[in-house]
Amino acid sequence: MRKLKYFYGVLSILGLVIPYMQFVPWLGENGFNLSLLLSEAAANRISSFAWLDILASVVVLIGFILYEGRRVGVKYQWLPIVGTLTVGVSLGLPLFLLLREIRMEKMKER
Repeated sequence: MRKLKYFYGVLSILGLVIPYMQFVPWLGENGFNLSLLLSEAAANRISSFAWLDILASVVVLIGFILYEGRRVGVKYQWLPIVGTLTVGVSLGLPLFLLLREIRMEKMKER
């Protein structure tokens, strides 16, 4: 169990750092230019495909967080939702799994 928590913790950190390694320099070059961001994100069919796939994954993940979080009694389930909406599934999923694993461990101790 302990190794799984560390694994999810490391994946959460990587899920934050890796996407922002590309986004922060872009922000430095372009500022917070939402219209440019959207036009570059939808520049062609393959980028639109990728973004629609991500959007579908976000909807599924938030549904999973809300359902499973309530079912198991995960505290701070809002945190991976915020992480998903501000960074992406790469942060939200492992962060939720980490919080869930912590909760499951506490349930076993009782």
